[in-house]
Amino acid sequence: MTLEPEVDRRARRIALQNALEHGGAPRAGPIVSRLLAETPALRRTAPAVQAAVDAIIGEVASLDAAAQASALAALGGAVETAEPRRADRPEMPPLPGAVDGQVVLRMAPFPSGALHIGNARMIYVNEHYRARYHGRLLLVIDDTIGSEEKRVDLEMIDGIRRDLELAEVRPDATFFKSDRVPRFYPWARRVIEAGGAYVCVCPAGLLRERRAQGTACPERSQTVPETLEGWDRMLAGGYGPGEAVLRLRTDLADPDPAFRDRVLFRVSDVEHPRVGHKYRVWPMLEFSWAVDDLELGMTHVLRGKDLVIEDRMQEYIWRLLGLTGPQFIHWGILRVREAKIAKSKASAEVRSGLFDGWADPRSWSLASLDRRGITTAALRQFTLSFGLSLADIEVPAETLYAENRAIIDPTTPRRAFVEDPVAVHVDGFPDDLAEVELPNHPDRPELGRRRVATGPTFFLARSDLAPRLGTEVRLKDLANVALPAGPLPAAGAALAAQFTSRENRRIPRLQWVGAARAVPVDLLGLEGEHHLGVAEGAVADARPRDQFQFERVGFVRIEASWTPGTAPVRVCFGHP
Repeated sequence: MTLEPEVDRRARRIALQNALEHGGAPRAGPIVSRLLAETPALRRTAPAVQAAVDAIIGEVASLDAAAQASALAALGGAVETAEPRRADRPEMPPLPGAVDGQVVLRMAPFPSGALHIGNARMIYVNEHYRARYHGRLLLVIDDTIGSEEKRVDLEMIDGIRRDLELAEVRPDATFFKSDRVPRFYPWARRVIEAGGAYVCVCPAGLLRERRAQGTACPERSQTVPETLEGWDRMLAGGYGPGEAVLRLRTDLADPDPAFRDRVLFRVSDVEHPRVGHKYRVWPMLEFSWAVDDLELGMTHVLRGKDLVIEDRMQEYIWRLLGLTGPQFIHWGILRVREAKIAKSKASAEVRSGLFDGWADPRSWSLASLDRRGITTAALRQFTLSFGLSLADIEVPAETLYAENRAIIDPTTPRRAFVEDPVAVHVDGFPDDLAEVELPNHPDRPELGRRRVATGPTFFLARSDLAPRLGTEVRLKDLANVALPAGPLPAAGAALAAQFTSRENRRIPRLQWVGAARAVPVDLLGLEGEHHLGVAEGAVADARPRDQFQFERVGFVRIEASWTPGTAPVRVCFGHP
C-alpha cells in the first residue's frame, strides 16, 4: 500500500521524531496508533498501513542522528500533539421503523464463559440504539441445554452481570431461558398443529446422511395426531436422550442442507445448574427466540451476520403461524488480529489453572481488558467506529490501543522502569545531580513534577547495555556517560562507567532508575509472562488500579490484588 502523500509525510515526521527521542530506533506501534487515531478512515486498511509504516521505519533507522534531525526539520519539525479526529467515522444508521420511546432490544449471551472483546459489539451497538431511541435493553441469558459439549456455567451467569457492570451497560430487565421453558411447550404444539413439525427417531448419523441427500426420514410423513402423540410422549419421559427430537418440517431441497428439517426440541438428562432436572425437553435457541422475541416485545434484533440461519428459522416459524416478528439487522465479523478467542478453550485454561482466572490477559475478556487499563470509553468508541458494515473486518490490536491512548495519555503520569537490571556505578557523577526534578508528563505541566533519586549508581536494562559497551550514551534527561568496553558483569556485580558531560547530545538515550530508591516490580505481560525489574521510588506510593506509563515500555496498571507496601509492586501491561 502507498499512503496518501499527506499521510506519508505525517508518518515520516512522526517516525523521525520518534527515532530522535529513542536513540535512533523508531517504534512502529506509536506511529501506527497515531495515524489511526487521527484518521479513523485508515482503520479499514490497518494492516496495509502497518506495512507502509514498517517500510518508513526501515528508511529512518538507516540514517544517523544528524541526518534524522535534518530530515525532520525539512518536513516541518516535530509533530504537534493533537486529539484524534472523529468526524470521518461512519455514522450509525437509523433503525428502520424505529419509534422513539418504543424500541426494545436484547443481549443474549450463552453463559459458558466470560464476555470478551468479541462480545463488545453486541453490548455497545445495542446500548447505542437504546440510548438513541430512549428504548429498553433486555438481558436474556441463553441458558438452554443444547448439547453435552456446550454446558451452562452457573458462575458465568454472575460473571456476565459483572462484565456488563465493567462495560458500564445496565440492562432494563433480566430474563433466564431456563425459567421460561414451560412457555415454549404450547408454542411447539401450535407449530405441530399447523403441520410444521414431526417427532423424529432417526439415529443422528443416519439423519445427517439423509439431510445431505435431501431424503426424507420415515417419520416425516406423520399426521398431526401422530406427531402430537409423539410430542406428548417426549414430555412424559417416554424417550431417553438422543432417542427422539421434535424437528421442523422445511424444504428438503433447500440449497442449504443445514436448513433442512432442523431440530426444535431435544431430550436431555443433563443437570441444569439453575433448575436441576426440572425439565427434560429443551428448546433449541432458534425456537426459544422465535417465541421470546414476540413475548418479550422485541422491535429489532441486532446481531452478527453469522446468525442469519437463526433469522431464517425464526421467520419460517412466524410465517407458519401467521405472525410477524421484529426486524433483523446485522453486522459483519470484527476480529482483532492478536485476540485468539475460543471461549471453550479459555474455559479449560481457567479451570486448569493455566490462566490466572478470566482476567488473564490471554483471554481477551472484558475483565482482562479492564485489568490492563483499557477504558470502557475506548472499547465503546472502537466498537462503534466500524458502524454496521456487513463486511468482515480484521484489525490489529493497535487500533483499540490508539483509542485508549488518546483517552488516558493526557492524564497518565510517567515513571521509569528497567527490566532485567544491571547496576552501573558512574565515577565522577556530579553531587548536585544526586536528585533531580522531572515532569510527571512531558506535555502536561498541570500534572506536576516529582523528585527522583539518581546516582552515582544506576540500574540500566541488560538489553540496552549489551550492544553499547565501549560507547558513550546519555542517561535519559540527565547526563552523558562512557561505558566500559568489557563484558557485562555477572549477576549482582556492578559495571563501572565514567561521567562525561551534561550536554544534551544526539547519542543513544538509555532509560535508567536510580539505585538509591529503586523498587522491585513484577510486570505481567500479554502472554502471561512475568518481566522482573525495578522502577523509580514514586511507584511504591501507588495504589491498586493506578495507571502509569512506564517510559519506553508502555502503559501499565497496578494490580487490583496488590497490597500497598509489599514487594514487588505488581503491575499488568496494557499496551504500548
